[in-house]
Amino acid sequence: MSPSGNGTKSNDKTNQHSPSSVEENVIRIKGARQHNLKNISLELPRNKLIVFTGVSGSGKSSLAFDTIFAEGQRRYVESLSAYARQFLGQLDKPDVDAIEGLSPAISIDQKSTSHNPRSTVGTVTEIYDYLRLLFGRAGEPHCPKCDRSIVPQTIDQMCDRVMELPDKTKFMILAPVMRSKKGTHKQLLSSLASQGFVRVKINGEVRQLDDNIELDKNYKHNIEVVVDRLVKKSGITERLADSLGTCLRLTDGIAEIDVIPPTDAKDNQQSEKIVFSENFACPKHGAVIEELSPRLFSFNSPYGACPNCHGLGSHRTFAPELVVPDPTQPVYSAIAPWSDKDNSYYLSLLHGVGKAFGFEIQTKWSDLTAQQQNIILFGAKDPVYFESDSRGGEPKGYHRHYSGVLKMLQRNYRETNSDSIKNKLEQYLIDQPCDTCNGKRLQPASLSVSLGQFRINDLTSVPVRECLDRVNNFKLTNRQALIGELALKEIKARLKFLLDVGLDYLTLDRAAMTLSGGEAQRIRLATQIGAGLTGVLYVLDEPSIGLHQRDNDKLLGTLKKLRDLGNTLIVVEHDEDTIRAADSLVDIGPKAGVHGGDIVVQGDLKALLDSETSLTGAYLSGKRIIATPDARRQGKAFGLTLKDCHKNNLKHIDITIPLGKFVCITGVSGSGKSTLVNELLRPALKHHLSRKVPFPKDLGEVKGLGAIDKVITIDQSPIGRTPRSNTATYTGVFDAIRAIFAETIEAKARGYKAGRFSFNVKGGRCEACSGQGVNVIEMNFLPDVYVQCDVCKGARYNRETLQAKYKNYSIADVLDMTVEEALENFQNIPRAAKKLQTLVDVGLGYVKLGQPAPTLSGGEAQRVKLASELSRRATGKTLYLIDEPTTGLSFYDVHHLLNVLQRLVDKGNSLIVIEHNLDVIRCSDWIIDLGPEGGDKGGEIIVVGTPEEVAKHKKSYTAKYLKQVLQRYPVTADLN
Repeated sequence: MSPSGNGTKSNDKTNQHSPSSVEENVIRIKGARQHNLKNISLELPRNKLIVFTGVSGSGKSSLAFDTIFAEGQRRYVESLSAYARQFLGQLDKPDVDAIEGLSPAISIDQKSTSHNPRSTVGTVTEIYDYLRLLFGRAGEPHCPKCDRSIVPQTIDQMCDRVMELPDKTKFMILAPVMRSKKGTHKQLLSSLASQGFVRVKINGEVRQLDDNIELDKNYKHNIEVVVDRLVKKSGITERLADSLGTCLRLTDGIAEIDVIPPTDAKDNQQSEKIVFSENFACPKHGAVIEELSPRLFSFNSPYGACPNCHGLGSHRTFAPELVVPDPTQPVYSAIAPWSDKDNSYYLSLLHGVGKAFGFEIQTKWSDLTAQQQNIILFGAKDPVYFESDSRGGEPKGYHRHYSGVLKMLQRNYRETNSDSIKNKLEQYLIDQPCDTCNGKRLQPASLSVSLGQFRINDLTSVPVRECLDRVNNFKLTNRQALIGELALKEIKARLKFLLDVGLDYLTLDRAAMTLSGGEAQRIRLATQIGAGLTGVLYVLDEPSIGLHQRDNDKLLGTLKKLRDLGNTLIVVEHDEDTIRAADSLVDIGPKAGVHGGDIVVQGDLKALLDSETSLTGAYLSGKRIIATPDARRQGKAFGLTLKDCHKNNLKHIDITIPLGKFVCITGVSGSGKSTLVNELLRPALKHHLSRKVPFPKDLGEVKGLGAIDKVITIDQSPIGRTPRSNTATYTGVFDAIRAIFAETIEAKARGYKAGRFSFNVKGGRCEACSGQGVNVIEMNFLPDVYVQCDVCKGARYNRETLQAKYKNYSIADVLDMTVEEALENFQNIPRAAKKLQTLVDVGLGYVKLGQPAPTLSGGEAQRVKLASELSRRATGKTLYLIDEPTTGLSFYDVHHLLNVLQRLVDKGNSLIVIEHNLDVIRCSDWIIDLGPEGGDKGGEIIVVGTPEEVAKHKKSYTAKYLKQVLQRYPVTADLN
């Protein structure tokens, strides 16, 4: 898209700069061939909101991230010195001839969330850094024990305070040298006498040091040196200052003024005591706080972190309820980590403990006494007598300390070098809040500092919207307001940005690793707006993921604000609202994989709608539609009833989920959908089916579980992080293919088994590249270079293995096939054909079997997982739990997906889907809508019923948008 001229004649000076003006207004890409891109060239307008759309796998991310962003990042890194470059992560040079007019590029994708447990929403957005600065410079410390305000004072300030006493007031200046310590303290008293002091106050009584003072060593004593005795009158300031200075030297900064009541005072009147400190220390308890600074509020610094959990806020411990998930089992099988086949040692151990404490290992766990259960789990104080031991080597009768199941598991987990054992034991671990800081991450001294009416955790532990209200209502002194003016301005702005992108329900102390991909991306988006950069190229990957339609307008407003600052935005997106709001559109396709990689449409929305070849345009214009079902299934006469759901923000709700239907769980982001399905219903079903996990403690009961005999969960976790993981290995189709090759004539003649055809183990693979097909050459300060293996030429296998062929194809040829080609060749092998057919059904026929998992797009990876689960045999009593299956899918792909899901339910199975996509919601049989808002204002049932019934609800946000889409797509025949 070239910038148009105005037709007027330019002077020589203007002509002289015309090339640069073109460069300033467009980004020109020439000959892009990355992945499946077919040597495409295009021009993109600068300072515009540009949306890349098209079917999943068509090449959008290849162009946006792997070409444009990668080149921008590479150029920035190349501008640095060779020394600096060797410390930075490098990006490969993309396969493109040239890119002109490129700005510095920033990527905001779904994979950028930190997996560091120390990273929180507050640290990622930098709001917490400003809070630390604010509290470190303007905070007011308090004693962690008595909450007394602690303010350091100079001697001049102390004198001024004493001189405020009424004239002729008698007082003593005391130096507290000992607080509540046992002992006779003879050495201390002798030392004080030798320094010339005459009197001390011991436990409230003034005594002469030259007396024979005998103290009981078994009692705690308070000793204060009487430094001076004065009467308040003019002219004593110099002496007062000297005496206070002496006190401060004796006590490391503490001085006390003991005001003596007048002689005419009542008998019961106590003396008044004024305590001074030149340090941040409590005069009463002596609790010391170092000088306030931002590092005191950092849980990533030893100065501020809780000393017990080191700033993590929790400990990973083995949970008794996970270790013993089913109390109805006998002792010998109730302890899940010890219930393997090879557990003779543990059986012998339990037998010895049982003999010592009066139980048989055949006894049900629930029939043991509480003391016996505690001994098994937590160990015995005294040595346990054993008659025998499976390890041998000990005498027939001997004593041994038994530390308990939990400590033994902790020791095994800490000491083992086996990843498989660690992975096995991790399922029994939970994050337990720290006993010292109660999950607040900071040391007590840091948590005792206030600013106005709030401590720092009072701001980080509440939702963003409430945090902003509290910051707006700070009650600050003039001095605090002056110090914190700039920091408060930044904090308010960044909190407002989080509100603008629909994340008002998050708290600043929430761990970043618990955020969904969409939430993490919107947080980074808010952070970038706060940075206020101009002239930058932002590349975003589906920012609308996980976002309710209600918040779409907020998101689009945020994107436009970023554009209006003078930036260029390239957004890879399938969302209809975002596509319609774009300044410029690039539709890539026409289909996916080898059938994509071309520019189908480039221009405005009208060009997309008028296109005859664009699938995206066809769905937007109504030429193709996803038909609304003409009737909703009646389902089965019974369902699952969940009572008293109260985990996270769920408000003790009761809910019935019908079976035999396509059920959608809807609601705004953070309303409690994932908590209900993934954290309550799923573990309850697993407990019912296998007893290997405990029944969730935040759920009262579940009725109707007998109608379910199988549960299949499809969530958004990745299918693999290494190039060794691919579509064939993940779905299991490669096992069937390897078995087929093991049956070939050549393989049988040579004695090859199925393992010979694995590229992950020695034997059949090429050892020169360890079965990877490429060798990685580290180039120090240049990007790593991947060189095709010289021995196998990228085939992964050695020459002998490749000589075994099926239908004239080697095992390497099969890995290079697309799913469609593989289905054609293996259609007569039921074990392989079923899995391949499911991959085709979910729209992945174009993907190569050997394509490495990290190169799959987000939508492709999720559909591989979906296909893997769907290819398993359904019983008619199977329940599918699916978390946002439309992530990364275009209209065309959603259409295919819905056909597969509807087919599942038609077979009598039940489907529960967490979803925001209105096409999926309107095609469901039953909707359960949660809300009304996210976070602490959510967790309630707003409305349940068919889509038509829900659409009539007056207060549901989902109903508002569902009503509009049902009016656009009424019940009609499928046009496709």
